[in-house]
Parts: sequence; structure tokens; C-alpha cells
Amino acid sequence: MKRLLLIAFLMVQASLYAQKDCEFSSNFKDSIGTYKETKQKIIYEKVFAGSSSNIFFSLINADGTPVLNFQNIQKSKDFIKATCFDSTSKIYLQLENGKIMTMIISEEGNCGSTVLDQTTGASVRITSANFLFMKNSIEELKKSPISFVRIKYASEMVDYIMKREIVSELSNETSYPQNFFIDHLKCIEE
Repeated sequence: MKRLLLIAFLMVQASLYAQKDCEFSSNFKDSIGTYKETKQKIIYEKVFAGSSSNIFFSLINADGTPVLNFQNIQKSKDFIKATCFDSTSKIYLQLENGKIMTMIISEEGNCGSTVLDQTTGASVRITSANFLFMKNSIEELKKSPISFVRIKYASEMVDYIMKREIVSELSNETSYPQNFFIDHLKCIEE
């Protein structure tokens, strides 16, 4: 009997440990509507020769509409080429099960903005955009990890191979890019 209770206790603890809590950067409801946004998670990082490029995803639920927020932060003492979004920009997500999910931009587009890091003298370019989920893509994204991300900018396509785990050199935070949607889509469901 004691063994049975011990096994049951351990199984409950393991299932609780396996469930990740949802962390929000914004979560409010008022007379105009509701808005939830998960904390940004780093899904790609490249640090080389004094330059860095970091891509972050967060999920938004704005009045029942799920949205992917994309942010690319580039930092360099050299010139940073602008990567612009336009009305034809898309994100393609290749899943480990072989399926490809397409996300379309929800706005006209932009080229981001550049600011100067006063402490290092480096230029920092921040480019952000929101992308809409296509019909039935959410169910697929909940089931299968991402293996590959292709971003269609206004003038080029850039490919990123997703890692199972990243320990960011920028923040020392650990994230799991391949399982981003599996881990976080549940957070914006109503």
C-alpha cells in the first residue's frame, strides 16, 4: 500500500513538474476588450565578431484573435542592413512531422528602428511585426516541434534552423525554440 501511494505521489509530482506555467508580459480585460501577451522567448541567437542577432517570439490573444509577435534585435558597431517587412511578408514554420505552416503579416510592414547603445557605441536595430495564424495551423503547432523557420522579408528570405535548447549569451536564459508553440499556445487560449 505504501508503495502504491509513493508511486501515485511521484507520478503527480512528475506531471506537475512537466507542466510549464504561463508567464505574461500583458494580461488585461476592460470595457474595450481583452489582451494577453506571453513573455518573449528567444528562439534564435547568433553572436559573432562583436555583432549579435537575436530573434524573439511571443504570443498574443487580442479579443480572441491569436497572433505571433516577432522581434529581431541586431547589434553591431558596423553598419546594420535594414530588413523590412511589407504586406507580402510571411513566416514559414517547418514542423518535425514534415508539415509546413504559413503565417501572414497582420500590418502593412516596417523597417524597424535604429538606436545607439550609449554604453558601447554600437547600433541596435529593432524590427518587429505581428503575424496571423492560418486556419487549422494552431492544432498542428500544438502537436509537433518546429525544425526550421523561414522569414520572408520585403526583399529577401532568411532561414533559421531551430535548436532544441538555447542558453542565451545575452541574458543567460534557457529557452526551447523547437517547442515554443507546444509550450505556449495553451497560454493564449480562452
